[in-house]
Amino acid sequence: MSKADILKKEILRSYRSVRKFALEMGIPYSTLVTALERGIDGMGYGTVIKICDKLGLNPVDLSPLENDMTLGETLLENRVMQYYVKLNQEGRDKVLGIMEDYVQIEKYSGR
Repeated sequence: MSKADILKKEILRSYRSVRKFALEMGIPYSTLVTALERGIDGMGYGTVIKICDKLGLNPVDLSPLENDMTLGETLLENRVMQYYVKLNQEGRDKVLGIMEDYVQIEKYSGR
C-alpha cells in the first residue's frame, strides 16, 4: 500500500469524505485529490506534516501515533531517544538517574 493509499484510507475512515477533509484542513480539494492519486512525494512537506498531525499519523512512515500523542510530542520523543542510544551504559544510567530526580520535583513534573 502506497503512502497516498494509507492517507486516503485514514481520511475516509475519519472524515468519510476527501472533500470534507480538504475543507477542514484549508487545502484545495483538487490539490489533495491529485496528491492522493499521483502520490504525496510532490506535496509540500508542511502540508504533509499538517495532514499527518490532523490524522494522528507519524509523517515518516504514516503509522498511527502511539498513546494519543501529538506529532510534536512524538518527534520530541524520537529526538530524545536518538541521543539516548548514542550514550554508553554509564551515560544511560546517569541520564535515567537525572530524569528520576527531576520527575520528583514538582516544578518539573508533568503530573
